[in-house]
Amino acid sequence: MVQALPADEPTPQACGDEEWDALPDTEQDGGADDKAEVREAQVDAQWHGQRLDRWLVQMAPEFSRNHLQSLIERGCVSINELPANSASRKLLAGQRVRIELLPTQESKAFRAEPMALNIIFEDEHLLVLNKASGMVVHPASGNWSGTVMNGLLAHHPVAATLPRAGIVHRLDKDTTGLMLVGKSLAAVTSLTRMIAAREVHREYVALAYGRVPEDMVVDVPIRRDLISRIKMAVLATGKPSRTDVYLLGLGEANSHSISAVHCVLHSGRTHQIRVHLAFKGYPVVADALYGGAQALGLTRQALHAARLSFAHPILGQPLQFDAPLPQDLADAWAALDLPAPCLPQTEP
Repeated sequence: MVQALPADEPTPQACGDEEWDALPDTEQDGGADDKAEVREAQVDAQWHGQRLDRWLVQMAPEFSRNHLQSLIERGCVSINELPANSASRKLLAGQRVRIELLPTQESKAFRAEPMALNIIFEDEHLLVLNKASGMVVHPASGNWSGTVMNGLLAHHPVAATLPRAGIVHRLDKDTTGLMLVGKSLAAVTSLTRMIAAREVHREYVALAYGRVPEDMVVDVPIRRDLISRIKMAVLATGKPSRTDVYLLGLGEANSHSISAVHCVLHSGRTHQIRVHLAFKGYPVVADALYGGAQALGLTRQALHAARLSFAHPILGQPLQFDAPLPQDLADAWAALDLPAPCLPQTEP
């Protein structure tokens, strides 16, 4: 089972436009397979007249009430050998309740799945991969398999003993580019601290609507939007967030000016680059969540994690990795008659 982060370690910030949210709590089912554990018990007098789902919580306290209610709906619960199909059903003293405790999706999620990971560097301590668009980093609601974490568990089984399988930061599902992964506990601990101390340098390229200034600093706080839980927003009560933005080139599509930009992060808040650019009036192309219409054949946000630079967490030598534009962004750059982005050299 993938371990949680140690309580005394700093919460890692994203090496990109996304910071860590808590991983879903994994409810235990007594094993990693799909076999159902069966439990039976008789309703005693103190539970007479109480709801079925409340009884099941005390019968199987390691599972959430929502999961137990779903088992009722799936026909996994019976009373006196007859199916119980309502979570609110009132119990009678002396009835015998039987439940098949099927594992949760969460408990089945952290499994090794062989897949093609585009690994551009690897040694015994860490690896750097180039994530494709549409790939989720770790299992969560709606994406319980096929994630980067599943692939890492298959790539090196030791990942199962590491916090979050060694993943120290993540990218949005539709953001492409470089991700850093620790392969040992020492490396994960060091990388986590380095990210928290802003010692891992993160650089992105993007296409944004409008004429972005040659140099622009966006230094405004970000937090979860007060109305839409899937969005972030610039709010005074948010966490400090800074993005430096540099103009790489200008083009035009569908009578709109489009800027190619280089973004350097000084923090790693959820959706940071997307929120900061939209806040300044330059939404990322094809970023529907923050007001960027589709253009240039793009159907996902035009954002790419182009460079990572840092000191090796164990050996200390400086490392820098660059990832070329994926095909869809390369085609968009070409359609704007812009050369492929060339970022200035940086020191870790």
